[in-house]
Amino acid sequence: MKKLILSGLMTLVCASFGLAQNTTGDYKKSEFYVGYSNNQVDTGADNSSGNNFQNFFNNRKSFHGFNVTGTYNVTRYVGITGDVSGTYNNTDFSIPVATTGGPAVAPITFKTNNSLYNFLGGVQIKDNASESRLKPFGYALVGAGHGRTKIKNLNCPSTVNCSSLSDFSDTGLAGAFGGGLDVRVNDKVDFRVIKVDYNPIRLNGETDHNVRLGIGVVFK
Repeated sequence: MKKLILSGLMTLVCASFGLAQNTTGDYKKSEFYVGYSNNQVDTGADNSSGNNFQNFFNNRKSFHGFNVTGTYNVTRYVGITGDVSGTYNNTDFSIPVATTGGPAVAPITFKTNNSLYNFLGGVQIKDNASESRLKPFGYALVGAGHGRTKIKNLNCPSTVNCSSLSDFSDTGLAGAFGGGLDVRVNDKVDFRVIKVDYNPIRLNGETDHNVRLGIGVVFK
């Protein structure tokens, strides 16, 4: 997986900088974005209770990491985009053990190291010839998502079966559908003040309804 991530990053970097000097007609031929990514990951908690719309925004954890994209503009308004992101989260758990009349039992404690990756491609819509200060854009991407959880520092009472607490890793279909706003700094650089997308990922037979947020710099 590490080799795959590095390969994806290098491909985006080389492709974007290799095209960065090209201009066709009155629009930029390519752009390369690098920035911070915050993924609001769907934990699946309490999905069976309450309002489904409310549950979409509740019961999720913040993952922090990076996002890079490379875009080749085939026309003034349409570009082909490759997107790689990696976000991470560490969580401590302390789960009480129920007892019925016997002596108290120490809780189950452990830590999870969690990571979530996206490898996506698709279409970006943006006015690549615009000299205006504000540049809105939108995109639709599909590809693969990879989730991984490692259990650390497990402390399990001898009277409790903790075999279900094991490492997890899965890869499935993923997408990103959203947009954002760039602010022009100069002819070569824009500042991406916001990037927001709906990031569903199919893992372990279920769909996680995640939301990715981003901020960073665009090189043209």
